[in-house]
Amino acid sequence: MPDFALLAVFIPTFFFVSITPGMCMTLAMTLGMSIGVRRTLWMMIGELAGVALVATLAVMGVASIMLNYPEIFQIFKWVGGIYLAYVGVQMWRARGKMAVVSSDDNTPRASNFALMSQGFITAIANPKGWAFMVSLLPPFINTDRAVAPQLLALLSIIMVTEFSSMLAYASGGKSLRLFLSRGNNIRWMNRIAGSLMIAVGIWLAVS
Repeated sequence: MPDFALLAVFIPTFFFVSITPGMCMTLAMTLGMSIGVRRTLWMMIGELAGVALVATLAVMGVASIMLNYPEIFQIFKWVGGIYLAYVGVQMWRARGKMAVVSSDDNTPRASNFALMSQGFITAIANPKGWAFMVSLLPPFINTDRAVAPQLLALLSIIMVTEFSSMLAYASGGKSLRLFLSRGNNIRWMNRIAGSLMIAVGIWLAVS
């Protein structure tokens, strides 16, 4: 059985960390603005899978090994960052799959797998996320009790909190989209969304 006293402290702790603007939240807001909340859910699935993997490995101690070999991160971070920046450039130029275009444009949209990949890569290629999980999760594990139920409880809290936060950011992005869609502001919306995506890519690569 999980330690409910520890869980009572963990819930508000992770909530304030999760709701704070970061790479994944910025990505959720950007996609909410460019493709809507419903399709952004695919990115959220990938992001949640990545966060769950990082949290599980952190508890298992694998993350500490990863943090001691930062070169593993460097390659993955730069590849992921360059890809996100490329998508942002395509959005800025209004010719990419993610660009917001008029209804009569036949530009293909990003696949569900591509959206999931963006979320997954952003979640697992962030060394700060690994460091955070390594430092945060172990203190909330009671060594006198079975680890599996405690890990399951922590992961459940993490998933619900992270999903709720991303949904809030994506909804905010959609509201901004509706505001910018009035009149002839589609080009500006593409450029804002593209700039945010480029910023996330650079942030991922250099963090």
